[in-house]
Amino acid sequence: MTKGPFVAMSAATAALGTVLGSLALQLRADGYEQYVESVSTFSVLMYVTAALVLVTWVRDGRPTSN
Repeated sequence: MTKGPFVAMSAATAALGTVLGSLALQLRADGYEQYVESVSTFSVLMYVTAALVLVTWVRDGRPTSN
């Protein structure tokens, strides 16, 4: 596979993680503490997903031994 779909997916999920992290900080500043934990968790989940997409891209590029 080409690297285009992997890079685009990873960049999009990392950007979403960044936006959600900023939202969590803003929620904390505005006093909405009950939502901060769930938004922060989802933000971390997006960063993990972006990392796993990059791992998949690296593993896809390796030659197979068939």
